[in-house]
Amino acid sequence: MTKLFLGGSPQWFKLTILAFLIINPIVFFALGPIVTAWLMIGQFIFCLAMALTCYPLQSGGLLAIEALLLGLTTAEHAYNELTANLEVLLLLVFMVAGIYFMKPLLMYLFSRIFVKVKSKLILSVLFVFLSAVLSAFLDALTVMAVLISVSAGFYAVYHKIHSSSKDYDQSGTLDRKQLSGETFQNFKSFLRSLIMHGAVGTALGGACTLVGEPQNLLIGEKLGWDFAEFAIRMAPITVPVLLGGILTTVVLELTGWFGFGTPLPPVAREIIEGYVKEEDAKRTKKEVTDLRIQAVAAALLVMGLALHLAPVGFIGLGLIVFQTAFLGITEEHALGKAFEEALPFTSLLVVFFTIVAMIHDQHLFDPIIQWALTQELRDQPQFFYMANGLLSAMSDNVFVATVYIGEVEQSFLQGRIDREQFEKLAIAINTGTNLPSVATPNGQAAFLFLLTSSLAPLIGLSYSKMVKMAIPYTLVLGIVGWLMVRFM
Repeated sequence: MTKLFLGGSPQWFKLTILAFLIINPIVFFALGPIVTAWLMIGQFIFCLAMALTCYPLQSGGLLAIEALLLGLTTAEHAYNELTANLEVLLLLVFMVAGIYFMKPLLMYLFSRIFVKVKSKLILSVLFVFLSAVLSAFLDALTVMAVLISVSAGFYAVYHKIHSSSKDYDQSGTLDRKQLSGETFQNFKSFLRSLIMHGAVGTALGGACTLVGEPQNLLIGEKLGWDFAEFAIRMAPITVPVLLGGILTTVVLELTGWFGFGTPLPPVAREIIEGYVKEEDAKRTKKEVTDLRIQAVAAALLVMGLALHLAPVGFIGLGLIVFQTAFLGITEEHALGKAFEEALPFTSLLVVFFTIVAMIHDQHLFDPIIQWALTQELRDQPQFFYMANGLLSAMSDNVFVATVYIGEVEQSFLQGRIDREQFEKLAIAINTGTNLPSVATPNGQAAFLFLLTSSLAPLIGLSYSKMVKMAIPYTLVLGIVGWLMVRFM
């Protein structure tokens, strides 16, 4: 039985999870539900940290089931959390699948960026800036799905040549030994740093607009702000933070601190350039037509999301229908491959919402909220910003923002604060949940999606590695954001 439990995970990990499941009921009856709930949050974070050892769905799911059995929350409340975030789930199911059919176009565009831009510094800044702009008008998870697809594509090209039994190069100078060892590690380090820059870019852009993150829409709805007003209200904080983030990228690439700065190995560049030339040479008329169809789909995607014509998931489903119809993909088996990447993470997110429901039912964050509301009016925004940032890094920024904006709205309706203060606190909540939350993969769904993707183990991007690489960005984004909230 022990061999079957959690499959091929290390024995120490299996025993640790079993110990969690045995200890929690003891703590529950000895010390009460609140202590048990905090303990289980720590255990769930541990499961996320061990994502490369065992996918968190199984270990975290067992903890979620135990929380239900102990009565720390109910299935109904977990379902309510899920329905409140249905748009996020639909986005994962359909938008990621829609991006799958756009991979040839993405590879076509990004491969040219790789070939044309020789400087790693410029390429890194470009990734941060483009990710921020796209996230502001699209959605952070959508952009992350794009980055993962592109990076996985380049890894696949390199690995295909690396594992080939024959040499690859137009001049016949590359062999497998050249592609192994330090060169291979540097290539993975290059991809790691690039996708982490892009991930931070999604957080920078996600804080700017109404559609950047799911909680932005909720906050804007409660305040009655449209797309333009929301962006203008946030700009005094988000613009300086964006500049600070880009400056941090420059410093990290020049110094090589925190695992950044690794350039693209010349041999890897040679492979990618050779791949681009080879693909261009053998591209058929049908493939050219397919690229044009995908480009039209991309334009429709940007238009639909920027104008918020429908919920993001519906737009993703429309993207699937449009592309498969005109690309001639009509077999069920061919469609099924597009959903393989997102569904495991979607399942994990449902488990996560059960833990969130436990946090809500046990009122674990209430003392912090009440403490922040007892501060002087002029000091409340900065305390809300700090409390939101800390809790978002531990939990989930969508949940934290939902709880906080709900409490602040009640204070406004009860006359405890005026409209001006309501708006200031809303800005603090939005920026607090979006910026410092880059500290851990728990804080943002896009970061968690990256950690649990098929790409992460290929390039050695573990939980601890993500936390380490996020440290400089967390400090700069968090501090600059706090200063803007404090003084502006």
